[in-house]
Amino acid sequence: MKILVTGGAGYIGSHTCVALMEQGYSLVILDNFSNSKPAVLDNLRKLNDNFVFYHVDVTNEEALERIFSNHKIDGVIHFAGYKAVGESVAEPLKYYMNNVGSTMILAKVCQKYNVNKFVFSSSATVYGENQVPFKEDMELLPTTNPYGETKAMSERILMDVAKANPKFAVSILRYFNPVGAHESGLIGEDPNGIPNNLMPYITKVAKGELEKLRVFGNDYPTPDGTGIRDYIHVMDLAEGHVAAYKHLRKGVHIYNLGTGKGTSVLELVHAFEKANGIKVPYEIVERRPGDIAICYADASKAERELDWKAKRDIVDMCRDAWRFESGI
Repeated sequence: MKILVTGGAGYIGSHTCVALMEQGYSLVILDNFSNSKPAVLDNLRKLNDNFVFYHVDVTNEEALERIFSNHKIDGVIHFAGYKAVGESVAEPLKYYMNNVGSTMILAKVCQKYNVNKFVFSSSATVYGENQVPFKEDMELLPTTNPYGETKAMSERILMDVAKANPKFAVSILRYFNPVGAHESGLIGEDPNGIPNNLMPYITKVAKGELEKLRVFGNDYPTPDGTGIRDYIHVMDLAEGHVAAYKHLRKGVHIYNLGTGKGTSVLELVHAFEKANGIKVPYEIVERRPGDIAICYADASKAERELDWKAKRDIVDMCRDAWRFESGI
């Protein structure tokens, strides 16, 4: 079975590639390195080399067609997309053109080449300011930021494609907050520039590359005033994609991938300090536009239908993230 993985050199994509190859799948990986590095591929090869790579932007329809005509693709896992909430508020057009555009073009090429298995990387951001825990059948309220809107729109597009084509099998995975790294320490979260996500920011402060962590707001209605998120180990998330692909069936099926437990920003900082014996200096700054107070999953549907459940805990996440960052 050959799977096309877009954004496969990125953080979640690369870990999912490892999990897929471990299960015997061969991969065609696409990435344009807008938020990843070519070195990731060298490290991937040390773990498993059952893939070919193309340096391609997924909005390039002509390039996609060449790849689909050169390979017998069985299914697609679509990660490629911009993902910074704050940046999406500042540059909405960039996000709509890339995130929604890539989904439309990829779905169009899939239709042309009769590829009917499609796993889509969505986000818990689509729930917006909803009642926790978030459940898959809730009304979506993604209007807190354009990033969330691009994910909700992409979901809608795939639902409409599936309605028009009864053979189309779509799994929409709404993830919560992936952290950690592969236990080998060879791949992990290594964004270009100053990190937008919490854990790589923590690890870069711990390493001395950044002076201190900026905690965005301590006046949320939470026990310590900092935002609460459902942090999930990236390898649990990767294994969730394998489970979703194996269980693909006709129509559209939506799953939360999270732990079902909320952890505040400061709780994560203190857990990292305890797990690794390192102090992480921080300062409280203003809230970020587009952020919400509390977000965690009801992940029972994924456990019921995909036979998948997050196994790793916060200590594992903190330890593995630091192993990758520090090269221990």
